[in-house]
Amino acid sequence: MSNDLNSDNNLRWYQGITKYQWLVLIIASLGWLFDVFEGQIFVASMRDAMPDLLEVGADNPIVRKWNDWAFGAFLLGGALGGIFFGMLSDRIGRSKTMIVTILFYSMFTCVSAFSQEGWHMVALRFLVAMGVGGEWAVASAMVAEVMPTRSRAVMSSIFHASSVFGTLLAAAAIALLIGNPEVNEFFAGKGVDGWRVGFFIGVIPAFLTLWIRWKLKEPESWTKAKEREKADKSQATGRLQDVFNRKHIRNTFVGVSLATIGLVTFWGCHIYGKNALLRQAQADILVVEQITADAPAAEKAAVFNTPENKAKLKRAEMRSMAINTVGGGLGLVLFGWISNLIGRKGAFILYHAMGFISVIVLFKVMIPGGSSQLALSLFLPVFGFFTLGMHAGYAVYFPELYPTRLRGTGSGLCFNAGRLGTAAAFFGLGAIAGPAIDGENFLVKGIRKFAELTWLPEKFTDEQKALWLAPLYVIGILVVFLARETRNKELME
Repeated sequence: MSNDLNSDNNLRWYQGITKYQWLVLIIASLGWLFDVFEGQIFVASMRDAMPDLLEVGADNPIVRKWNDWAFGAFLLGGALGGIFFGMLSDRIGRSKTMIVTILFYSMFTCVSAFSQEGWHMVALRFLVAMGVGGEWAVASAMVAEVMPTRSRAVMSSIFHASSVFGTLLAAAAIALLIGNPEVNEFFAGKGVDGWRVGFFIGVIPAFLTLWIRWKLKEPESWTKAKEREKADKSQATGRLQDVFNRKHIRNTFVGVSLATIGLVTFWGCHIYGKNALLRQAQADILVVEQITADAPAAEKAAVFNTPENKAKLKRAEMRSMAINTVGGGLGLVLFGWISNLIGRKGAFILYHAMGFISVIVLFKVMIPGGSSQLALSLFLPVFGFFTLGMHAGYAVYFPELYPTRLRGTGSGLCFNAGRLGTAAAFFGLGAIAGPAIDGENFLVKGIRKFAELTWLPEKFTDEQKALWLAPLYVIGILVVFLARETRNKELME
């Protein structure tokens, strides 16, 4: 349905929305929800899955190495998948490409349950991420194209906010499968690791594709773009080089910059928020066991890895993850409403400024100062609101920067390009994490030597990493001043 319909500005954003438009939002949101579930199921279980695959303890440095490589593979796969499937959606259609991306991430997540070695998980994380990155590009373009202008920002925010349910679902699944001693013991008795069950249920989204095939049709604006392509070859759809031409290069620079900053700060700042209550729970256990904080790592690990304490720590980690995510969900949902009030640029400036402040408060004041679990639980939603909430702006803003023939391509590129630099960082961290290993190639040895000489990154705590990355939020504010305002404007045809 065209954006020209139901464009009466006197109506509220939810008035006059047709059943089909609501259906598009629901299906796109479900696709994104499961999309995020497939990504977060590894985050929630990595302290259990990778140690099992490597047959070492959870605190062994080799685990961090392989987990960093898994993150790097996921980010790299997301970048390539987002760009490729975004282009494909401009060429063959939104609904067709959405089916492919959902099948991609659901089937490979399910296969991950059968991993036997660390490299299996790393390779499958890459393939899962290709579908994850691609689904967002397709769904965000489709939601924008079928909604009236007055509703577009709020609907796009709701679409992106559905991600929090994917994170909560992953946290709940792992808390039940690993954090519950009875359930964990049940699966252990069957010879099945609880984390494998979490990955296995990742096949469920595949059934969503049947609904998509049955109900969704291509947006009218995309159909018209294909007609223009037939009449004029200069209007070709899904041509990557066109997002870098003189007309679009400024939008592409702004979009890639904002998404890069948002993604790097997500993995370098926001993601560590879920460790806040975990750290406090570890401290509480040490007090109960009468072990000092400066005790040998092996002594602390032995205490943390008892069945009872392991389950307790997993519940604390998942609780912290859930609280942080709930605040982030509110930030995501409200971004569209806020951007309608103060403009897209104003909303981005607000979220970046408050993101910077909240990171300083959490990692400079509260965690080092030993704040109570109650204080952390009250602040984490505020922290999540701004550090995660700004991501809804990408779903709102990026589709508004490009014409229909390039909307999937441009949105996919902007949202996913930042994954490349972040992936490089994780591969680098994976290369230097932990002790040297026989057979390392000269590149890994070189990276490790550089780290030893500069005392960088493996000696940084999570809090220090977050604080070093916090100024990126300030750079994001500067980038926004170069952006064009798109509030209350029709999508480019």
